Amino acid sequence: MSDWPKVRLHVVTGKGGTGKSTVASALALALATRGRNVLLCEVEGRQGIARMFDVDPLPYAERRLTTGLPEGDGGRGVVHALHIDAESALLEYLSMYYRLGRAGKALDRFGVIEFATTIAPGVRDVLLTGKVYEAVQRNSRNKSAIEYDAVVLDAPPTGRITQFLNVSNELAGLAKVGPIKSQSDTMMTLFRSARTAVHLVTVLEEMPVQETADGIAELRSARLPVGGVVVNQVRPRDLSQADLAAARAGTLDRTGIERDLAAGGIAVGPELVDGLLAEAADHAERRALEDSQRDLVARLDAPSYELPRLAGGIDLGGLYELAGHLREQGMA
Repeated sequence: MSDWPKVRLHVVTGKGGTGKSTVASALALALATRGRNVLLCEVEGRQGIARMFDVDPLPYAERRLTTGLPEGDGGRGVVHALHIDAESALLEYLSMYYRLGRAGKALDRFGVIEFATTIAPGVRDVLLTGKVYEAVQRNSRNKSAIEYDAVVLDAPPTGRITQFLNVSNELAGLAKVGPIKSQSDTMMTLFRSARTAVHLVTVLEEMPVQETADGIAELRSARLPVGGVVVNQVRPRDLSQADLAAARAGTLDRTGIERDLAAGGIAVGPELVDGLLAEAADHAERRALEDSQRDLVARLDAPSYELPRLAGGIDLGGLYELAGHLREQGMA
């Protein structure tokens, strides 16, 4: 059973370096089961999805990317991808609401579109999120486009996520009336509803965990729905708590270590054992730090999920592995 059965829009954010794009991609794969269609979107212009799945750079158009996890008799679903850029979104917006057609493209050649989206970041965010909103709101009456069971947004970092989603507030000083103001107000109805969840990605380090806590507070202050906290890149536990405590205290059995090394055919010397004991102490300190940060995550009043650090790095096989972990823990 999924922890988020009513959610159609999964927004994934996190401090830079925590792996939010990896988590967003894995979540899309995990959601694409039993024949369901999932759209994975990005808005930061980095073409991260294309690199993640080792495909050509994505255009401003929805493309079939891959299939999701197999599950039961329902078969795999399909993951589609969309790279959203503000300039293309504005051209589409002008064509839809103002019927500019070729005139809109002429504005693009003159650099007017880049100028407009640069001086008014709130407008830029409305355009980016507007395309996501349209994909979420589709239904079976729209025969010309795919109806998605879920949309996953690889969103801007935690420090900007509230401003990015709170488009109505950002436009307050720019547009009091008109179609773009109406559109932003309509989108806020979705973003603040139970159909949306903002998931935050962190690692077990002080700054990312603190930024996650701050991000959750800001989201709740803006009445935006907080989803789960994904603790990424978790190291395997190879030592017991007793051994970790002994390593920190410098009381590991040196004689036993020397005996085990010799039994493995390794030439044992004082420098080797000293080095191993120092590494064990560093590892134990790191573990203690991680445990303290895990305790802080547990106090954030949000469901938490853990993904392992993959020794071989992230490729498509690794994404499927992470997707399996998310399914097992109930995130999808």
